[in-house]
Amino acid sequence: MYTSAVVILGVGVTYAAVPLYRMFCSATGFAGTPTVLSTSSGRFDPSRLTPDTDARRIRVHFNADRAEALPWKFFPQQKYVDVLPGESSLAFYKARNESKKDVIGIATYNVTPDRVAPYFSKVECFCFEEQKLLAGEEVDMPLLFFIDKDIMDDPSCRGINDIVLSYTFFKARRNAHGHLEPDAEEDVVQKSLGFEGYEHSPRAETRKTEGSKAGG
Repeated sequence: MYTSAVVILGVGVTYAAVPLYRMFCSATGFAGTPTVLSTSSGRFDPSRLTPDTDARRIRVHFNADRAEALPWKFFPQQKYVDVLPGESSLAFYKARNESKKDVIGIATYNVTPDRVAPYFSKVECFCFEEQKLLAGEEVDMPLLFFIDKDIMDDPSCRGINDIVLSYTFFKARRNAHGHLEPDAEEDVVQKSLGFEGYEHSPRAETRKTEGSKAGG
């Protein structure tokens, strides 16, 4: 019984390690992972979402990529926006299914330079959510975000005037567990997430977990 319990515990820890690691990355901004805002984070406090008019504006550039297997056009509707720390901003991407079949896509994301990721908070976005486009359908995809005012107190972020937010869309496939995940080689997906070169990067199980939560 003790042996069985140890085996079950080991398997449980193995499955939990990757989702927990991904949660750590989203919470801390490790490897350029933008933080995902939650009601318990404290960042919904009105005082934190008030623009710091004494701060410099930061230019956020938007980048869009897609896998060759995905028959979509995917692009940002604006090249960049200039925002103040603490100022919420709304941006849009556009996706169009150019095939004659319905297609499901999944987007990954990262932000560079990666040291600003702990301060880049997404309130609403389409990343890691199943996006089904009918044949020939075109949709607008909103992104609501802000840069936390704490960035002004971080010495490593002084002098940063430009940030690049990148999204990569992949065609979705169902894995052995029936969950949707990007239909691409693992190293390609890891690169799109900003984890290229990191030895302990989260693997495919993370995307399965986040996809089941339909969270971005």
